[in-house]
Amino acid sequence: MDSADIRPDETGFDSVVAFSLRERDVRGRCVRLGPVLDTILSAHDYPGPIRHLLAEALLLATLIGSLGKEERSQMTMQAQSADGIVDMLVCDYRDGELRGYVRFDPARLADLGTNPTLPALVGPEAYLAITFDIAEGGRYQGIVPLDAESLSDACESYFRQSEQLPTVLRVAVQSQEGHCIAGGLLLQYLPDGEDGRERLHVRLDDPNWEHVAILGSTVRHAELADPSLSVEALLWRLFHEEHELRVETISQLKRGCRCSIDHYQAVLSRFGSEELAEMRDEDGLIRVDCAFCSRIFPVEV
Repeated sequence: MDSADIRPDETGFDSVVAFSLRERDVRGRCVRLGPVLDTILSAHDYPGPIRHLLAEALLLATLIGSLGKEERSQMTMQAQSADGIVDMLVCDYRDGELRGYVRFDPARLADLGTNPTLPALVGPEAYLAITFDIAEGGRYQGIVPLDAESLSDACESYFRQSEQLPTVLRVAVQSQEGHCIAGGLLLQYLPDGEDGRERLHVRLDDPNWEHVAILGSTVRHAELADPSLSVEALLWRLFHEEHELRVETISQLKRGCRCSIDHYQAVLSRFGSEELAEMRDEDGLIRVDCAFCSRIFPVEV
C-alpha cells in the first residue's frame, strides 16, 4: 500500500498495526491499548503509579511480542528486584493475548508520593529479562540492568545489547475519565545483510536509519494516546513524505489469562504425592490463586 492509499479514519484501539518503510530498511509496530488495558488492570486495585507502570509494560510487551512470526510463540517480560518497592512485574504476549501483574509493597509505596520514578520503584539492583519461547525453535532470553529512567529505555538497551538491533521506542500512558489509554511506536532498522555486533556502529550511523529515527522522535505523547486519532492517521502524519509506507493490522488484542481447572491439574500432576498432600486443604482441594486475574481455583488432584 502506498502512503497515499492509507485511510486516516480506520479504528485504532486494541489492535497491532505492523508497518514497513522498505526503501529505508525499517520495520515497525504501532499500538494503542484501550478496553483490553482496563480489563487487565481491573483484576487488582492498583494505585496510580502501579497502574501506570503496568500499563507501560503491557504496551511494550505488545510492541515487542508482536514482532514474532511463529504462531503459539510467547514473549515474556519480567522485572525483578531484591529490595525494590516493586519486587516483581511480569507480563506476556502470545498471538494477540495479553496479561500482566505487579507485586509491590503498598506501605513503602505510600511514602513516595504521587509520581515516583522507575528507579525509586524498583531500587538499584533490579533487572529486566525478555524471553522468547518459540513454538518450533526453543527459548532465548536477554537480561539487562533495570537502571534506566523508564521501561522503554531499558527495552531499547535490550535490543542494543542482546540483539544488536537499532531500535526506537516511544510510549505514552494516560488516564481519561477513569479509563487508561496507552499508545506506543516501535521502529527497528533491518538492512539486508547487516547482522552481528561488529557492524552495529555502522548501522546506527546509516542515513536511512537516522532519518527514520528522527521522524519517530517527533511523535508527541498526546498523539500516541489520543483516542480520536487512529493509528493509521498517526503513521500518516509521521511518514507521509516517504515514497512507500506499507501498513497491515496483524492482530486484535484481548486479555489472555490462561488459567483454568484443567491447566492447573496438568501443572500439579508434575508434583509428587507428598508435595501434593502438603498443598491440600481440609477439604482435600488445592486452591490455586491466579495473580493475573485475581481468582482462586479449587483443584482436585
